Amino acid sequence: MKNDIKAKKKFGQNFLKDQSVLNKIIQSMPHNTNHIVEIGPGLGDLTKRLVKCKEVTAYEVDVDLYSILQTEFKSELETNKLNIILGDVLNQWTNSGTLHNGKYDLIANLPYYIATNIILQSLDDVNCEHIIVMIQKEVADKFTAICGEKEYSSLAIITQLLSCERKTIVVVPPESFDPQPKVDSAVIYIKKDLTKSIDDKFKRFLKVAFSQPRKKLLKNLSTSYDKIVLNDIFQQLNIEQNSRPHEVDASLYSHIYKKVINNGRENRTEESRG
Repeated sequence: MKNDIKAKKKFGQNFLKDQSVLNKIIQSMPHNTNHIVEIGPGLGDLTKRLVKCKEVTAYEVDVDLYSILQTEFKSELETNKLNIILGDVLNQWTNSGTLHNGKYDLIANLPYYIATNIILQSLDDVNCEHIIVMIQKEVADKFTAICGEKEYSSLAIITQLLSCERKTIVVVPPESFDPQPKVDSAVIYIKKDLTKSIDDKFKRFLKVAFSQPRKKLLKNLSTSYDKIVLNDIFQQLNIEQNSRPHEVDASLYSHIYKKVINNGRENRTEESRG
């Protein structure tokens, strides 16, 4: 029955078959007592390895796969090593704000079409501490890029500000999957700093900043904020007027934002004392 299952495009399914990649995912897991959450367990190849390490909660949206997993992991389900939840994981975040009542690590081979949204939700989820996920390489680069690289984006800045560590573990070619995707994939690792948070207004500010990535940052921001105030802020922070969005570091974006929401009129006497 398991071998007869065909991947469904509507769910972005590509089943990982490369055992060496599965090994690298397991080897990258942090040594802690956190619960494991898996999104899109598919045919259960990664799940089999995860349940040998810890208790796992898996979210599966495909009814057919859910049925197979119920049979495949009958003993693990009976002993509570595994809990499989049928449904859209994004609805779980909407309804509960978290995927587990307690600290957890997200370890999964994510569907491409919702991967970005899932990672952003995980970064906001106060119970999620580590993120180890397989995603499209192009998207992975946006989360792990450093300032100056053309891939450096709002996703990289959000991740940088909310994490202690972020990196690519391995690049995975199309032939590692069945069916083969048309692009390379990558496994990324993010260790969150659970003391940090970012508000939605700052995220909207970054969206404006990167609205046209190859244009000047000042020009992009001027579409939503006062240009005279921005000119003053850039001068205070020693930011070149012709800087592109990917050339400004995350910490500077935080400073620009704080000054913008104060309309550029922070107490300069206090700044000079600091």
